[in-house]
Amino acid sequence: MGKGYRQGRLSEEIKKIVGNMLLHQVKDPRLSSMISISDVDVTSDGSYATCYVTVLDMSQDEEERRLHEKEILAGLKSAAGLFRKEISRSVRMRRVPELLFKMDHSMEYGRHIDEILDTMDFDSYQKDE
Repeated sequence: MGKGYRQGRLSEEIKKIVGNMLLHQVKDPRLSSMISISDVDVTSDGSYATCYVTVLDMSQDEEERRLHEKEILAGLKSAAGLFRKEISRSVRMRRVPELLFKMDHSMEYGRHIDEILDTMDFDSYQKDE
């Protein structure tokens, strides 16, 4: 089932507010790398909002990247109160949702699928017909 109109508006507002705060207001050194909020999912009752985070500068090996992601998630979790305060100031609502942060690996997955498709030989497949 898709998002309701209110949930969609709220998720877009949360995405805009958190993204803007990451750029201009949050000074945590754990959040100094290029971070983007790719999507926000709000539950139907509005009590929780899951923010999907994409890290844009991933030039490390797998183990370093996982440690870096954990640091980023810890920094976001510690700044969640600040984000909620700004959301409550900007959006009129009775109860501000609890913010949860998860890493979004869809860009890496898409890059992996592109690599697989590049290795396939479509020209020989079309000649068979």
